[in-house]
Amino acid sequence: MTALYDVAAIGNAIVDVIAQCDDAFLEREGLVKGSMALIDPARAASLYDVMSAAIEASGGSAANTVAGVASFGGKAAFLGKVADDQLGRVFRHDMNAIGCVFTTPPLAEGPATAQSLINVTPDAQRTMSTYLGACVELNPADVDPDIIEAAQISYLEGYLFDPPEARRAFAKAAALAHGSDRKIALTLSDSFVVDRHRGALLGFVETQCDIVFANAAEVCALFETDDFDAAVKALAERCEIAAVTRSEKGSVVAANGQLHEISAYPVEKVVDTTGAGDQYAAGFLFGLSQGRPLPICGQLGSLAAAEVIDHYGPRPQVSLRELAEKNGL
Repeated sequence: MTALYDVAAIGNAIVDVIAQCDDAFLEREGLVKGSMALIDPARAASLYDVMSAAIEASGGSAANTVAGVASFGGKAAFLGKVADDQLGRVFRHDMNAIGCVFTTPPLAEGPATAQSLINVTPDAQRTMSTYLGACVELNPADVDPDIIEAAQISYLEGYLFDPPEARRAFAKAAALAHGSDRKIALTLSDSFVVDRHRGALLGFVETQCDIVFANAAEVCALFETDDFDAAVKALAERCEIAAVTRSEKGSVVAANGQLHEISAYPVEKVVDTTGAGDQYAAGFLFGLSQGRPLPICGQLGSLAAAEVIDHYGPRPQVSLRELAEKNGL
């Protein structure tokens, strides 16, 4: 069957609220710099009240990735849960406006659409406080077979390993994808997610994943080692392709017994690292869906990551397709 989508992603549907702050603000609010903490509605309201002027934009890790795929000119779809409220309608509009198919029915009753309050310090570190709300209500019934079976690659967001129903949705997606000779990709998302679900993640990687994305901290956490090279090797032994980012050191891609080292694209000033890993995955997955060699996939990922970290917000502000062409990719 001909693929209708290059990439379909399943992830948390979140509206991001991004503001600048200093280290003193983080200390006053008891926030751990560079972390992602889950909060309740009351904490979300109180933190929002003391944040500086903010940019509000649709986000969520996997949603950011398919936004990047669409910016490259790829055909993308997203599966995630929003509420039938104002933020949910904003999220749906934003996804459709960038050409991404998003047809998951909204949650009629229950928690509100998720939001992530992101405070960015001058060193571009982002500290996230996230109210998950409706997005954790995703369940197997929300996994549309027509989309998963028609996507070259289905990309799963590790953050959704927390809710049991979402994990069952992942299992359903993997069965559908592999039954149609499609690929499953997973991002580990966060070292705290890895710590909470190490055994389940390892099992899922070994039995269901073709492609795995991680950063250096996540891959080392997965194998409980400080030896980066050993961790990458261990991951590559458990899936077809392992793509591991290393911030300014670029990334490494391991597959078929080969290791490709990919340089980071230079950035004049790093403004906000929010979404860097998401956009790396976007470039890589887009390249893979087009049959590009793995080193080129890595370079497309590095290019997309570089674009997003020179401004506030987790999604591209220019056409990644045009940027790739300008850079000979």
